[in-house]
Amino acid sequence: MISSAVLGGGIGERSRILNAQVSHGYRRSDPARHLAVLADEAGAQGDGVGLMTAADVRAYGSAYDGGVDAVASAGLGVRGWAATGRGPRSRCGRTRSTSSWPFPVALSDAALVNAVATATEAKVQALVGAGYDCSGTPTDAVCVATRSPRPGHDVHAFAGPRSLWGPCWHGPVHAAVYTTAAPS
Repeated sequence: MISSAVLGGGIGERSRILNAQVSHGYRRSDPARHLAVLADEAGAQGDGVGLMTAADVRAYGSAYDGGVDAVASAGLGVRGWAATGRGPRSRCGRTRSTSSWPFPVALSDAALVNAVATATEAKVQALVGAGYDCSGTPTDAVCVATRSPRPGHDVHAFAGPRSLWGPCWHGPVHAAVYTTAAPS
């Protein structure tokens, strides 16, 4: 599986998926541990992915086509776009990195997956904002480069648009795509 989940996120062999409902405004600082406890309490066996949502997990949609099963919960009570105008200056403290790395911190595998999703969302928002009725081209690709984990340095587990570091790339992604795509 590939997942941006905090429990079992990244790329690897997994045998189960847990989608746990949590309260709006969930504030625990140990979500992976919390999900592991919930999975254990549910009797889940083996390595798995643990997701969290404030949506009612009992109200899910499912579809099947050609051997592919899709199951989704959707909590649309809180909606928004990845790029909210709170760009790199407001959260990152500077407008341009002075390091040789495009992104100044290390991200976990799960956070890297989430970074790709966040960058993709910002790209789509920019295209729509520029007047295009599309999400991109069939040949689009995304790459997020970060520092490698180093002893004594934090590895960040979150990379969504409202995480500590998410605004540091979704703002620039949105601006770069919009600048390129907007009609002159």
